[in-house]
Amino acid sequence: MADLTGKKVAFLATNGFEDSELTGPWGAVTDAGAQAILISPESGSIKGKNGHEVTVDITSGAASSSDFDGLVLPGGVVNGDHLRMDTASVAFVRDIFGQHKPVGVICHGGWILTEADVLKGRTITSYPSLRTDLTNAGATWVDEEVVVDAGLVSSRTPNDLPAFNSKVVEELAEGEHRGQQA
Repeated sequence: MADLTGKKVAFLATNGFEDSELTGPWGAVTDAGAQAILISPESGSIKGKNGHEVTVDITSGAASSSDFDGLVLPGGVVNGDHLRMDTASVAFVRDIFGQHKPVGVICHGGWILTEADVLKGRTITSYPSLRTDLTNAGATWVDEEVVVDAGLVSSRTPNDLPAFNSKVVEELAEGEHRGQQA
């Protein structure tokens, strides 16, 4: 496994996140030595759809993308839908892409990428119901376990977490990708 010592990884989520899609990647990056930071539109704590509760470290309005080495966007229908309507969260995502930093996105987490307008010319996978939204935003959608496109790592469902986690850690270790842009 790659060494992520000294790296800070942002996790952007809100209530309704898919529990395993937050806890699995969180464990993978922290096991590799990174510091994981939870960002959410509101302070306090948030709950996953299956009841896992986590404490928010910083709000999306107060977070600066320059403080992080990469980003993970867990899924969950409610989570994905609410985050894409939060202006500060969308700006944070766009800024991460603009700084060429690695991003991992799984399941419904990809919805915010349409709002951030960062998908033109990219290849991505997601939960199948997002296919039309992602292709309308300029992406090429494929049905694969994990897809890596110049620092953008994407997967479909919790079943894909082993492959997703491995590739997220690998891309974070590689650092910035010139092809990763807003």
